[in-house]
Amino acid sequence: MDVRSRLFVWTLGVALAVAGAGCRSRADDREEARTGAAPPAAASEPARTPPAAIRPRIVVLGDSLTAGLGISVADAYPSVLQQRLDASGLRFEVVNAGVSGDTSAGGLARLDWALQGDVRVMIVALGGNDALRALPPEQLRHNLAEIIERAQALGITVLLAGMEAPPNFGRDYIEAFHKVYPALAKQYQVPLVPFLLQGVAGSETLNQRDGIHPTAAGARIVADNVWAVLKPIAERRGRAGS
Repeated sequence: MDVRSRLFVWTLGVALAVAGAGCRSRADDREEARTGAAPPAAASEPARTPPAAIRPRIVVLGDSLTAGLGISVADAYPSVLQQRLDASGLRFEVVNAGVSGDTSAGGLARLDWALQGDVRVMIVALGGNDALRALPPEQLRHNLAEIIERAQALGITVLLAGMEAPPNFGRDYIEAFHKVYPALAKQYQVPLVPFLLQGVAGSETLNQRDGIHPTAAGARIVADNVWAVLKPIAERRGRAGS
């Protein structure tokens, strides 16, 4: 990843932490408006609306990049993935389980909630906030490994999306952080998107005015990155209810 992209990732981490400090997900706000009260448990768990028709699920476990902070729900990359699936005749319900400010530990803590229902595939897109807080790469690896193991134990196919560490923590940390994702992909035989923000990071035209979160156009490129790996998985898992 070039210097510009690395600087972007560092700035991204700052924004993710700020977003997570006191914000709830957009889905939580909709639930409160509907019921007049915040959802039960922590406000870090986005609400879901039951689908009109029951479909097997693809869950996207992530942070504000997944939640679609700053853009409409319809433009967030999980929604774009839903559009791609529908257009391809692949009958899955994409569940956006993105929570702003979440770390790998946060994703692990709400995993049971995220895996409710008939989940066939889980996309794990976590790590930006781990890097921001300079958490040990071994801790990131442990949390992601447990997420993968628990999902695989349920027969769920896992797709892992990589992130990069900020450049100011030194080469050793950057390299150790980077190696976590391909090492896990190899260990657990899971497909890997090497860098979730490939083609978007550092672009003034593909990011919002904060220079951090993708615009709708940027989110479509993020969806492209994921779709290239997800499509064959969805095709395989969609056959005969496998």
